[in-house]
Amino acid sequence: MLPNTSPAGAPAASLIEWYRRTARDLPWRRSDFHDEYGAWGTLVSEFMLQQTPVTRVIPHLEAWLARWPTPAALASATPAEVVQQWANLGYPRRALWLHRAAIEVTERHGGVVPRDVDALLRLSGIGDYTARAVAVFSYGDRHPVVDTNTRRVLARSVLGQAHPGSPSRRDLELMESLLPADDVESAVYNAAAMELGATVCTARRPRCESCPLLGTCVWVAAGRPDTGDNRRRQAAFEGSDRQARGAVLRVLRAASPDAVPTDAVVPEWPDALQRDRAIDSLIADGLAEADGDMLSLPH
Repeated sequence: MLPNTSPAGAPAASLIEWYRRTARDLPWRRSDFHDEYGAWGTLVSEFMLQQTPVTRVIPHLEAWLARWPTPAALASATPAEVVQQWANLGYPRRALWLHRAAIEVTERHGGVVPRDVDALLRLSGIGDYTARAVAVFSYGDRHPVVDTNTRRVLARSVLGQAHPGSPSRRDLELMESLLPADDVESAVYNAAAMELGATVCTARRPRCESCPLLGTCVWVAAGRPDTGDNRRRQAAFEGSDRQARGAVLRVLRAASPDAVPTDAVVPEWPDALQRDRAIDSLIADGLAEADGDMLSLPH
């Protein structure tokens, strides 16, 4: 299991060695990516990776950074341009939060993404995970970085649970207690735990026979018991308000920079009340603007 804080400890060393040998080649893990974009590239990638698969993020990330390679560049963009560029990544409020964060970095920090976790947490749209990910993966500082994949690895290998409970500060405290003392090894360990949860210790079909922690995993040693699963289930996308919002945004992006008569926005939508609710929620979130009977992306 993971709870050996010594960098020479067998579980930690096994996980780190496994990661260095098998980790996926992803843009934000490459040295040339960090040389070109620095902490800004990490920040953008982490915004995009929230609730979005890696394969969908990569082309959008490359296009985004080609257009806005610095916080100052993005800060000078309009909200409409930002929402347009976000395209079909989903959860488009993230685009506006990233835009606001770029403005804050430009105005408060001279265009340099801060290193301090507390300063990062004061930026729009940034929580515990993203703040620590930037501090660790860009600046090399020693902090626990805990995402959904890491929480699952901890739940099984340390706590003997099939699935993690609800997120809490205890997750950070547990990961903190397991980190190697060395800053470099600590950063690799954080990345390795995330990678293990994403590729081997998966939610539905864990490949325990391929896991570097197989011999010391508490859950495996207990016979992989079904200890329950209280994770919140996401509602089906088909027929949901999220789908309606996406349909409205597609129309507005296609028309941008022009506005569209509100009654001409997906008039074929099967539930008129749901369509209107989607429009109202987009306006409330700042993702759309109404001017009389016309609707457009935000200016």
